[in-house]
Amino acid sequence: MRVLLVEDDLMIGESLSEALQDEAYTVDWVKDGRDAILTLKVQPYDIILLDLGLPNIDGMGVLTAMRDAKITTPVLILTARDELNDRIKGLDAGADDYVVKPFELGEVFARMRVLIRRAQGKAGNQIQVGELILDTANKRVTKDNIPLELTAKEYMLLTTFMLSPEKVMSKTELEDSLYGWGGEVESNAIEFLIHSLRKKVGQQRIKNVRGLGWYISSSETEQ
Repeated sequence: MRVLLVEDDLMIGESLSEALQDEAYTVDWVKDGRDAILTLKVQPYDIILLDLGLPNIDGMGVLTAMRDAKITTPVLILTARDELNDRIKGLDAGADDYVVKPFELGEVFARMRVLIRRAQGKAGNQIQVGELILDTANKRVTKDNIPLELTAKEYMLLTTFMLSPEKVMSKTELEDSLYGWGGEVESNAIEFLIHSLRKKVGQQRIKNVRGLGWYISSSETEQ
């Protein structure tokens, strides 16, 4: 899942970016509101973490511009403004939730999961496709109730597939879900990950549509 972090405080931004990557999120970080708006015009995200006190265009301006452009991505505000009136303004401007600094990372991650679930129309943290169950809260995957040992990138790729079962995704779409700005992507990285993931979840679980991409199927039968 891909996150846009909009935060001008370097210390907070660096620590939060690293923590999000440790939680298997792909993170793009911008430091002012103008860059956030420009970024949102060209790149889709699963969730946005937004500071309010930003240079050039503040967080309220970013929210207004997003919603005016019909961008419905969930927004979690992270700010030092703790007055009730500020929280009300943020929510009325289009934010989905609000966390006041200083915050606990565990709470931020939990609120992110709630907002992402809500946007995807899911009630809980577990995603199931066939005999595969993925727990987004604990970052665990089981097959027939047996835990699978996955690398971080394998987990991220499987999450992308399982969030949209039966949907064919191109190589570019899969790369976007796994690699942020500046991340080096080898030409065969996706193919290699799919090859290794198939060994763990079943060769016929992840299917290929020649010339279009790959998808995860609810059935392991041959095409």
